[in-house]
Amino acid sequence: MTRRFDAFPYLLLLPAALLTLAIVAWPVMETFRLSFTNASIRATEDYVGFQNYERLFSGGFVAIIWRTLLWVTLSVVLKLAMGLFGAVLLNAAVPGRTIFRVLVMPPWIVPIAIGVFMWSWMYNGQFGMISGLLQRWGFLAGPFEFLGYRNSAFLATVVTDVWIGTPLVTLYLLAAMQTVPRELHEAAWVDGASRFYRFRRVTLPLIAPSLATMALLSAIWTFNSFEIIWILTEGGPRNATTTMIIDTYKTAISRFQYGAGAARSATLLILLMLLTGIYLLLLNRMARRARRLEEASA
Repeated sequence: MTRRFDAFPYLLLLPAALLTLAIVAWPVMETFRLSFTNASIRATEDYVGFQNYERLFSGGFVAIIWRTLLWVTLSVVLKLAMGLFGAVLLNAAVPGRTIFRVLVMPPWIVPIAIGVFMWSWMYNGQFGMISGLLQRWGFLAGPFEFLGYRNSAFLATVVTDVWIGTPLVTLYLLAAMQTVPRELHEAAWVDGASRFYRFRRVTLPLIAPSLATMALLSAIWTFNSFEIIWILTEGGPRNATTTMIIDTYKTAISRFQYGAGAARSATLLILLMLLTGIYLLLLNRMARRARRLEEASA
């Protein structure tokens, strides 16, 4: 007996599908279309083929890509490391841990612009707290402008991004740790396993999918992070903190080169899609490993 096709569920999904096409698919397709034109502030535009991409990779954009990857890698690794360490501490049975869980939230709750302006003041060489303390402790002979030099400005943006993003990573990993069955820890403890061994062989494998998910989300957010760098340095000094999103903004908005800016946006989208594909492969492998661990303990 053949089943009749029921179109009603698809009709219910149609408004959401049309909305997704309108706010996601169409802008993406329009961006790719513009990347093959010389669109600018002028009313007309011409098709130029891959000219924007050729200019993109024959100039300094490759260096910007590597700088972006370095910025994202440093930021994500530090957020994951500090978030994992914080989650372990907040998961411990210590008095007042609820208060500590609340106190870890302010960097993420405070609006990004306000938090970044606070860090900008702290980085100030003449009046900032960091320079003042380093001078008082004898590490600096005089005022130091952290945002005025290439290396220090780059590291300053990384520190600020880590400060903003770590609380979310901490709470996410804390929630993942609390789903680990206590029976597994108790069985390992009875067998004489140390606390570090239980964390490495029980907790870490079971929260690995959550850790990978947070790594991907954090990487995407950091790739697209604009406010932190723009408020602190606007991509300076001498392009030391110019990432792909900053360069795209300067090209498309400040210089009104919409075609060239679209080519940069398309390149950023492709990189993020590759990153997502790698994540999905790793997540499937981690999920299979976690299932094998649960089956072995059953």
